[in-house]
Amino acid sequence: MANANRDQIIKKPFNDFKNYPYGFARSGDFSIRESDLISKYGSLISALVAGDLEPQNAEEQSLLAVARGEKAAENPAEKAWSKYHARINRPKVGSMYGKSRYTDDAFEISGGGGDDEDIVVED
Repeated sequence: MANANRDQIIKKPFNDFKNYPYGFARSGDFSIRESDLISKYGSLISALVAGDLEPQNAEEQSLLAVARGEKAAENPAEKAWSKYHARINRPKVGSMYGKSRYTDDAFEISGGGGDDEDIVVED
């Protein structure tokens, strides 16, 4: 039973619709080979990291160690997963124009007093 579950997980292509809604190949972040490797090994790696599967051989142990950040990536699948992980965990940009240097206090009208001096424009 566990073997059938393992085979289903391994054969299922990996997708990340939150970060890559149009797929890895169309994102521009990865080469064709890298996107194929992420799609092929991503389900296995994410299941290993989540603890749903136990590593059964040295290759899976190596994939798990790279995913946890315990060792450097050596083979192409490990490098592609490391690149994917770095891309989804990069800091988000708040604004493309940078941080505003003005505050709300800088835009207050000075020298006025009351509410009776408001300008009303009628069409």
